[in-house]
Amino acid sequence: MSVEKSKDYILHHLGEEDIPYNAVSPPIFQTSIFSFKSFKDFQRAITREDSHYLYTRGNNPTVNLVEDKIAALEGAEKSKLVSSGVAAIAGAVMSFLHSGDHVVCVEDTYSWTKQLFNSYLKRFGIECTFVEGVDPADFKRALKSNTRLFYMESPTTFTFKIQDIERIVKIARARGVKTVIDNTWATPIFFRPIELGVDIVVHSASKYLGGNSDLVAGVISGNRENIEHIFNTEFLQLGYVPDPFMAWLILRGLRTLHIRMPIHFENALYIARFLEKHPKVERVLYPFLPSHPQYSLVRRQMKGGAGLFSFRLKAATLKDVERFANSLKIFKLAVSWGGYESLIFPEAVKYREGSTDKVDISLIRIHVGLEDRETLREDLERALNVI
Repeated sequence: MSVEKSKDYILHHLGEEDIPYNAVSPPIFQTSIFSFKSFKDFQRAITREDSHYLYTRGNNPTVNLVEDKIAALEGAEKSKLVSSGVAAIAGAVMSFLHSGDHVVCVEDTYSWTKQLFNSYLKRFGIECTFVEGVDPADFKRALKSNTRLFYMESPTTFTFKIQDIERIVKIARARGVKTVIDNTWATPIFFRPIELGVDIVVHSASKYLGGNSDLVAGVISGNRENIEHIFNTEFLQLGYVPDPFMAWLILRGLRTLHIRMPIHFENALYIARFLEKHPKVERVLYPFLPSHPQYSLVRRQMKGGAGLFSFRLKAATLKDVERFANSLKIFKLAVSWGGYESLIFPEAVKYREGSTDKVDISLIRIHVGLEDRETLREDLERALNVI
């Protein structure tokens, strides 16, 4: 069965055949430990915690139900839910690296991913080369004899550059290099990187998978061997524990994922087209606009896009950006994204007088939510007119 035919079954029925008392909503197993009827059962569980219920730090029925659904959506053999998106990235990456190893990573990646490679892993003698990644040859040129992992994020944070996943995977496989990709933006509704040969897919489940801006979580998906390796080397060791109630909230969000994502996509396209024509907007960075330099690639790889993109204000000053942001009534000023609400994150909020950090004052990241798109357009137009 294709994911198109089966996604309704995955989101609404998979793993729910034997729910106690015929409850429509699966129960939350809010327990820390599980007991056993015999010594042998206890022994079996303690020696194979990856496949038994022993202690919720390892497995939990509510958590595992969500993992099974996400794995099926991704076309993966197995998924592991973790406590945050950063935990998913760190767990996936660190499980395959040792001191002296080298990583190639896209340069415009999520700030905490960059922090992991630039700061934390450097302490353990792990080196990272950052590349633009628009040309797959960027990864090939950056290869070293000790390269163990390619890290991708498509599209990239704030700049929305796309990577040619199939060609990058081919380069990696020829050298025995693991591939990891952040698929938070498109979700498995629109993009399944495992079908293109990627080894590990990570998500911030705080975003679209949860969909309500009320939880923090992450998930790692891949084949059984890789996920069990991550479970035993990172997950149990470092305690990336997902809470059962948090898992239940994700389950609630998954029920509507296939409905929400097309609306985010349609609303985003409408707003992106409006902004592209506005005289005070210099450029819109949305991969599904024909003006995007990688439009043909993204259409080949993905079935649709998210509500998240960026745009640049024309000849903007810090005061212009502040005036624009403060004039918005519907769009909220906030970090993160992926909920039902529309958000604005001006890169200018990172500006600090005297700091040497480069900040693109004109760049605005926008998340287009599920509100009426005409209301959203009017809100943006009103704020643009005060500049």
